Amino acid sequence: MRNIQLINFTDLPLEEKKMILEWRNHHEIRKWMYNQDEITLKEHLNFIESLKKRKDQLYFLVKKENEFIGVIDFTHLLENKSVHMGIYSNPDTKGNGKILLYEIIQYAFKTLNVKKIYSELFEENKRAYSLYKKFSFKDVSKKTINNKQVLSMELKNENR
Repeated sequence: MRNIQLINFTDLPLEEKKMILEWRNHHEIRKWMYNQDEITLKEHLNFIESLKKRKDQLYFLVKKENEFIGVIDFTHLLENKSVHMGIYSNPDTKGNGKILLYEIIQYAFKTLNVKKIYSELFEENKRAYSLYKKFSFKDVSKKTINNKQVLSMELKNENR
């Protein structure tokens, strides 16, 4: 994938932080989040500020050429072991899921040097499930969160 830029949330100007908040609060994005409440600007800015002190979380705005296409994140980062991933696309664009997931996989295995990537998604999120399967993620377990079935999936570096 060419002309892709990962921009750390902590390095973003206010205008781009606000854009991400709009995406995060968009009903098509929010419905797939564990916390489905609308986030205030103050909460959002405090969260981004907190990332400066965290070693176990990384959040990136993804830019393709001159367009912002989505957000990827890494949480529960255990050095050289595993990471949990998050992903959402700019709700005003289509077809960027593959690019975003490719960037997650590259960054996790090449830069973070982890052995496994974990993802959790609501069972009803068929588009995300299908995308993860195309990239060889395997089903690991199920649990219930907010009265919804959640699938846990993983991708091991040696299985891709």
